[in-house]
Amino acid sequence: MELLEAIRSRRSIHEYKEEQVDQEVLERIFAESAWAPNHRMKEPWQIRLYQDKGKEAYAQVVMESYQRQGFFDGYDEEKTKRLQEGIREFLLNIPHHALIYMERDEDIRKYEEDYAAVCAYIQNVQLLAWKAGVGVLWTTSPYLHDEQFSEAIGFDSQRFKLVSVLQMGYPKRIPNPKVRTPIHQKLHLYDGNEKS
Repeated sequence: MELLEAIRSRRSIHEYKEEQVDQEVLERIFAESAWAPNHRMKEPWQIRLYQDKGKEAYAQVVMESYQRQGFFDGYDEEKTKRLQEGIREFLLNIPHHALIYMERDEDIRKYEEDYAAVCAYIQNVQLLAWKAGVGVLWTTSPYLHDEQFSEAIGFDSQRFKLVSVLQMGYPKRIPNPKVRTPIHQKLHLYDGNEKS
């Protein structure tokens, strides 16, 4: 697959087939993505992969976080139960959840450099996964900012930033492309001839 084709054809995937991606394929995707640009060769990204029975514990702490954040407030008991069961089933049906995190740097400039590098890494993961026929959804769900969620999965929220959870698996359905904004609406040229 050519680079431009991969960039244009890649989609965020919301529905996955049941089958798992071979571990060797996942490891190759994560390994090759490390060619992302990163300052001082820190390679700040870390990955924790939840799959098989590991998804059950992950789904449980996600549900607890949603509960704390009032996600189910305002519904009657029956509706709340249906919502909780639906979300839990949705999470368990995703073959792989890759939690991407990084260590926090006290220097704000270095912290932002590291965060940008991790985002570049994630985009590489998405493109290389797509090339391998694997779908990804880059999520920044509210629970990633919940300190109790961090603690529940074994992270010190003062030391680590949870950047994203990548939902991964073979696509069951591929969405249609969405129109992009013409570049002339985004690109602003300053060549020294502008009037003040």
